[in-house]
Amino acid sequence: MKRSNFASLVLLALIGGIGGGFLEAALAASGRPIVLPPFTLGIALLAIGVMVVVLALPIRRLTRGKASRPIDPFYSTRVLVLAKASALGGSLLAGFGAGVFIYLLSRSVVPGVGSIAQGVATLVGAAGLLVGGLIAEHMCTIPPDDDDDKGNRVVPAKQ
Repeated sequence: MKRSNFASLVLLALIGGIGGGFLEAALAASGRPIVLPPFTLGIALLAIGVMVVVLALPIRRLTRGKASRPIDPFYSTRVLVLAKASALGGSLLAGFGAGVFIYLLSRSVVPGVGSIAQGVATLVGAAGLLVGGLIAEHMCTIPPDDDDDKGNRVVPAKQ
């Protein structure tokens, strides 16, 4: 599996930001209440990001040769897929949080501090999920073998 691409993360953040901003503007234009993500969403996203890193710790020990016993390959695959999904989902939700935050700041009537704090909490929590996913992806990579370097080296012939 390839690691998350920077361009795809930025693209997902832009999609989330534009979608979040347009959603808020459309709801406000139609006279409906805007969507304000609760504080608990940011806290939950940050906690999930931390859990993904904790789940990747045994794999990191194994890839660095410090584990005492092998790890189930299905566990490793699940953690890697969870890390990738966390990075992509965190990027999308961080963009959404940024879109909500920018919309709230662009209104002619300044919203309350609580509303802005809810948007910031979502943005920070989603950024924590994104970072946790990227760290876990890095922890699941296998270091290059030393044998690869030996294959390219020229061995002098014995005389």
